[in-house]
Amino acid sequence: MSPSSYVVRVAEDPADREACFAVRKEVFVVEQGVPQDLEYDAYDADAVHVLAVREDGLPFGAGRLLYGEVAAAKTGGEPGVGSLGRLAVLKAARGLGVGAALVRGIEDAARARGLTAVDLHAQTHALGFYEQLGYVAYGPEFLDAGIAHLAMRREL
Repeated sequence: MSPSSYVVRVAEDPADREACFAVRKEVFVVEQGVPQDLEYDAYDADAVHVLAVREDGLPFGAGRLLYGEVAAAKTGGEPGVGSLGRLAVLKAARGLGVGAALVRGIEDAARARGLTAVDLHAQTHALGFYEQLGYVAYGPEFLDAGIAHLAMRREL
């Protein structure tokens, strides 16, 4: 698989959303051991989901954007800040730029909704990845699903 053999797009229909959930299940539940009841939450219903799909239709990356009131709990209540989360790339597609393409797709969705910044909660092993994309860590380290995280933000 080459980096040019996929597209990143907003999940438009129930099949796209299910594809996002399948990628998340493989990465977070199966690979990282996050309990399934923690991986899927009430935020999924109103989130903007972004999907990476190979030319042959195989989904292999996903992420989501929360905005408005639902993002407030994750962003300190700032109305112009969205929350990027649940970024997942299947093991076979890692190292091809898919994660960065998903982040940029989520940022584009944030801009389209008038947001001026995006926050995220990064697993500490992924800090360098997000820093290369312009995100800056703030606040203390915390545990989420038993995994160490730091809050990060990028102004758009």
